[in-house]
Amino acid sequence: MNIRGTVLVALSTILCCVQLRGRAQTTVQADVVYGHKAGMALTFDVLQPDDANGAGVLFIVSGGWVSRWMPPEQEIDFLRPLLDRGYTVFAVRHGSSPKFVIPEIVPDVRRAVRFIRLHAQQWGVDPNRLGASGWSAGGHLALMLGTTGDDGDPNSTDPVEGTSSRVQAVVAYFPPTDLRPYVQDDEFPRRFPALKFEVEKAPDFSPLLQVSADDAPALLIHGDQDTLVPLWHSEKMVKALETAGVETRLLVIAGAGHGFAGEAADRALAAWLEWFDEHLATPHVEAETESALK
Repeated sequence: MNIRGTVLVALSTILCCVQLRGRAQTTVQADVVYGHKAGMALTFDVLQPDDANGAGVLFIVSGGWVSRWMPPEQEIDFLRPLLDRGYTVFAVRHGSSPKFVIPEIVPDVRRAVRFIRLHAQQWGVDPNRLGASGWSAGGHLALMLGTTGDDGDPNSTDPVEGTSSRVQAVVAYFPPTDLRPYVQDDEFPRRFPALKFEVEKAPDFSPLLQVSADDAPALLIHGDQDTLVPLWHSEKMVKALETAGVETRLLVIAGAGHGFAGEAADRALAAWLEWFDEHLATPHVEAETESALK
């Protein structure tokens, strides 16, 4: 659940353009406030490629349910494949462990979806073409979005809360899908304080136990040597989605643990992009893919 030193300390909102390694410019809108919590702002960064395809991907910044800040230029570096494909990427930070536990964190990422959908036109994004993705804890939260999205509260006086939290596609790397074993085990809550909540709440925050026919199509990517989040988490999740009639796929990376490198990372990346292209892509991207296959 500790992955790649993921992401992000608050700055005032700025607009800037970043040129990286000779690539096309990406416009960055940093620290967009999508809500407030415990006297603090909840923020995300917007990364917009010049040749945007009109689809958006929420990348959930979370390792062990800790949501860290990093300079947007570094975000561009590891999110570059999505940007090069034309996706507008929202690097979403949530209320972070150890201050907050998972039942307090999940509503944050739902609110981020609602806020982005409500203001999608501002970033040139189709509100009905939003994907969610993350690694480990971020993958868990992405799957929570995919399995528990709703249409919003029509009685809310807050227009954000009255907006849908549904996403149209999910890609989750080595995600914990059933929290019950972790919450019940004394060791894991000590290592990951976000798991310090009542055991009886665990099913409500376990994507595996929230699967229904209206869930978003989901790709899961998992190493078969992962000892922190064993492969069964993804295997059971995919089986449950298939049983519910939801489009899904599991890519197993042989020999990989909790994280990928080299050829394994390349395989995972290719599958990640392919899934979002299939489920979020514009006609422009579809035409390019069709042409490439000829």
